[in-house]
Amino acid sequence: MSKIAATFSALKAQNKTALVTFITAGDPGRESTVPLMHALVAGGADIIELGVPFSDPMAEGPVIQRACERALANGVGIQDVFNYVAEFRKTNQRTPVVLMGYANPIERIGAAEFIARSKAVGADGAIVVDYPPEECEEFAAAMRGAELDLIFLLAPTSTEQRIEQVAKVGGGFSYYVSLKGVTGAGNIDVADVAQRLKAIRKHVKLPVGVGFGIRDGATARAVAEVADAVVIGSRIIQEIETAGKDNAAAAVQAFTTAIRTALDA
Repeated sequence: MSKIAATFSALKAQNKTALVTFITAGDPGRESTVPLMHALVAGGADIIELGVPFSDPMAEGPVIQRACERALANGVGIQDVFNYVAEFRKTNQRTPVVLMGYANPIERIGAAEFIARSKAVGADGAIVVDYPPEECEEFAAAMRGAELDLIFLLAPTSTEQRIEQVAKVGGGFSYYVSLKGVTGAGNIDVADVAQRLKAIRKHVKLPVGVGFGIRDGATARAVAEVADAVVIGSRIIQEIETAGKDNAAAAVQAFTTAIRTALDA
């Protein structure tokens, strides 16, 4: 059982919803990432998505775009991301870490190198936004062979055929994008999400997390009624922007604690 699968299993036994949190590596500073990862865990995050900075992110809205720009300006690339995970693992062996990003950095270093380095530093999986599930069965198999989970996105517009393919090749959990748009773009219609998750679960037996648009405890709690995980990214980046580099970790921990409290209420 992968670390991600074990986390979901343990939470299910406690009748809890997973809290999946996202930050961009290298934002707001090169030395900020590992303290922010620990702050997320201290606040109650169950899984960390660590964004690999990329110049042309197609799924991210303005908030995460700005985070990528700051990280790139700080000179942070995929090798730094591996180093952050290795540093985090020195004191936290339990919390799953998922690398989230785009194909270009992986293609540049090569899929085999990406998988080997991910495994070596203690990452547990990846989300590659622009790897279509129909076109990366070999990569998914190689990830599974290294005991890493390849997590795929599903959207309101996903066809039944796409859902079936994600069920075939995906691992860890499936990430349902609740909005027709980019991250942080609007408000979630929980009733619509519930209906879509029913259709997804006809094929996908993995846990299903919901993200894109969860901004507060009330929305997180409502989504938790129908999903196995709540995924929050843009709202956390906003906390970082508002607090500034020196106060970012404290602000992120406080926000995450508030969400965890709402989920467990």
